[in-house]
Amino acid sequence: RIADANQERGDAEAAAGHIRTAMNCWLRACDYYREVEFWLLPDDPRRLEAFTDMEACSHKFLAELNPAGEVLEIPYEDGKTLFAYFVRAPFDTGKQPCLISMGGLDSIKDEMWFMQAHGALQRGISVLMIDGPGQGGTLRRHGIPTRVDYEVPIGYCIDYLETRDDIDTSKIAVCGSSLGGYYAARAGSYEPRIAAAISHGAIWSIGDLWGNADESHGLADHIKWVFGASSMKEAVEKVQPFTLEGALENMKCPYLIVHGGFDVLGVSQAQTVYDYAKAHGVDVTLRFVGEDETGAEHCQHDNPTIGQELMADWLTDIFGIDERELRKKALDPLI
Repeated sequence: RIADANQERGDAEAAAGHIRTAMNCWLRACDYYREVEFWLLPDDPRRLEAFTDMEACSHKFLAELNPAGEVLEIPYEDGKTLFAYFVRAPFDTGKQPCLISMGGLDSIKDEMWFMQAHGALQRGISVLMIDGPGQGGTLRRHGIPTRVDYEVPIGYCIDYLETRDDIDTSKIAVCGSSLGGYYAARAGSYEPRIAAAISHGAIWSIGDLWGNADESHGLADHIKWVFGASSMKEAVEKVQPFTLEGALENMKCPYLIVHGGFDVLGVSQAQTVYDYAKAHGVDVTLRFVGEDETGAEHCQHDNPTIGQELMADWLTDIFGIDERELRKKALDPLI
């Protein structure tokens, strides 16, 4: 009811010309529809219905950005697609850097605005928010589970970006939150077209993280869905190859880890990722976010703004963006 009310109010305010209020309402509606769909079982028909309502609100919000965001289906394998949104940063700067932005086990493209994308756009970096294998619409509509070699779907995303004339393809970064921290690190290790990689929450080994998780795990139904498993025993077997050992030493681009200092999943995996990368000559930076500054929880859920600032500022430095000069070319200073 709250989701519907926000969407209806957004539509009414847009009709009245109150565009900023409408955009706020649609974002709120997205959040509430997400709460509706997340707690339903994968095979509950109401889940895709609520998910589609959420996407509809995202689409309305994106259409009012300046420049307008784009709703995409990126060609993938076997005639299937990856669902995605592209948003160009609101600056008259010609070809722009781009951040490929994704979630993890249970986060989706529509949430990336709050976790990664907004900060990048404010600093002149375009954003491609994706539902990769095992995520969002790609899982819900195509039934495509996750995969260990995430450099493959990220490669398809880069193939798409290379078709655009407004992207500097020498400055493509990838960021993944939570389990996406593994995906981003894996992609950065094997996809040579990636210029920078960020783990927004680092994962060394899913097998080590989950141990012998069983059907009593709070996310058991979701885990089985994402990994295409019929039981938690099978899921635990499938996650064993999901480790950065033997992969991370191949990373040639700069690599950032932003991790909550009191992450509910712990901090030891982030430290292991950093130590291993450092020992193998990777240009790696580790930033634990402490409780005194807030943002100490998993993926800075207790203060998403600071997480975006840390990641976007690092990318700004990597890509050599002068923010003072950038602001002189702003198309939408209110973004």
